[in-house]
Amino acid sequence: MKKIPMRRCLATNESFPKKELLRIVRTPEGEVKVDLTGKLNGKGAYISKSMEALNIAKNKKVLNKALEVEIPNEVYEEIERIING
Repeated sequence: MKKIPMRRCLATNESFPKKELLRIVRTPEGEVKVDLTGKLNGKGAYISKSMEALNIAKNKKVLNKALEVEIPNEVYEEIERIING
């Protein structure tokens, strides 16, 4: 039986299987990207694919703290597009 990797959503503090979360990455060059493959190099942070989690992340600036960089609005807009399909 294969072990399912679990990760914690920064916004809601709930644990989910890794595939159910969005990974946000600060690359070694300092760019912030949404990592859909889960394999980009850099410091990663996870949030669940819900508008509630996105709003919490935006208001409390949890991604800024986790990735130690200012998150541009375009990244939040891209996350919102992914969540809404």
